[in-house]
Amino acid sequence: MKNLKQTIFYYLKVYEKFVSTSISVGVSFRTSFTLLLLMDLFFYFSTLLSVNFIYDHIQMIGPWDKNHLLFFISFMLGIDHLHMTLVSESFWELSHSIRTGDLDFALIKPANSVFSVFFRYFRPSTIINIFVVWTFIIYYGIQVKLEPLSWVLLPFLMFLGFFLFVVIEFNIAASMFWLKEGLGINFLRMQLQQLARWPNFIYASIARKFLTVCLPILLVGSGPIHFLYDYGKWPLILSMVAASIVFLFILKFVWRSALRHYNSASS
Repeated sequence: MKNLKQTIFYYLKVYEKFVSTSISVGVSFRTSFTLLLLMDLFFYFSTLLSVNFIYDHIQMIGPWDKNHLLFFISFMLGIDHLHMTLVSESFWELSHSIRTGDLDFALIKPANSVFSVFFRYFRPSTIINIFVVWTFIIYYGIQVKLEPLSWVLLPFLMFLGFFLFVVIEFNIAASMFWLKEGLGINFLRMQLQQLARWPNFIYASIARKFLTVCLPILLVGSGPIHFLYDYGKWPLILSMVAASIVFLFILKFVWRSALRHYNSASS
């Protein structure tokens, strides 16, 4: 237990340094900092307004009315906010690091290489918008009359959804070690994000089964929200936990294979 505490404290201190350096770089370019902040706000409002526009023409989509879908969208914006703040920058840097050999500096650090690679870059401009995102989540959560237990579980389920999605993304990003070029892989990730931002019931049967079982990105948002609306859907949460564990084991194998394939700039 003592060693576990020391390890957690160590990684927290390392991440503190990652965050501090990212903030120093981020605030040094004030125009870029402001534009990124405004870009995120535009994305949030345009996404919610598009749902409002759809419900101007229909009453229900599947089993959900407008407020139920808007709460789902707000929940996914919360996951997107975590993603943009904590890991999104690192995906775009990875292919450049592989090609130039800058990855060497991450691999020689006395820390887990997955941690050093994917959590190195923190986006400070995004963190400011946490108040906007959670305003939407709380407002639409009230509209759908979430129970007190659901409010307590909400942050944990959001983190679980975020964790499942990034573990899947880590596995996909590892292919950059073989392809060398990361633009296509990053656009593939973005398309998966688009698929996950809509509830599972809008997809046809075959696509829904594939994106729930084989590549379970539909569990990221649909699992928690279906459970919050109906506690009888608890198998979805169990499936998310199981999928997270499975993809962690896959990542362990894939990442080791990727590092063996990596040609260091010093080799």
